[in-house]
Amino acid sequence: MEKRKLKNSELERKTVSEFKEAGKTPLIVILDNIRSLNNIGSVFRTCDAFLIDKIYLCGITAKPPHKDIHKTALGATETVAWEYVEDTAQLVKKLQEDGIEVYAVEQAEKAVMLDKFYPKSGKTCAVIFGNEVKGVQQQVVNACHGVIEIPQLGSKHSLNIAVSAGVVIWDLFVKLTPTT
Repeated sequence: MEKRKLKNSELERKTVSEFKEAGKTPLIVILDNIRSLNNIGSVFRTCDAFLIDKIYLCGITAKPPHKDIHKTALGATETVAWEYVEDTAQLVKKLQEDGIEVYAVEQAEKAVMLDKFYPKSGKTCAVIFGNEVKGVQQQVVNACHGVIEIPQLGSKHSLNIAVSAGVVIWDLFVKLTPTT
């Protein structure tokens, strides 16, 4: 049976103003010293797809507007709320003071595998993704409520940050969004 691909005009996507007014998934994404502008743009696009509350860009992570971020974000920098904060550890402390539980996405002792991690219902949580080579800074990992690890069964030791963000954001979106 043939299946016709939908045209963009048939997808019934939100306008920028509808996106800004829509209820958001109670999830904050923090990018800790991300080098690649394409990775940053990709994370913006993923956050747009799942109505993520906010993105924090920290350390050396570049900020919009930038043509290389825009190339992969495809306008998501205009929809998803974002803010630059230089010091990731200070941001973690502030979010915790505001009652938000913060988790590093990293390979660490006592990490909880993503499939076994369940955020508290009705509460906003934050996840931190780290540098492409060094990961999340150790002092930031130490400051977090916990660590979430993506189970990996192959021979490689890590996933690209944009892929990791897609996996974690999708998983937490499903767990945080009530089924209808």
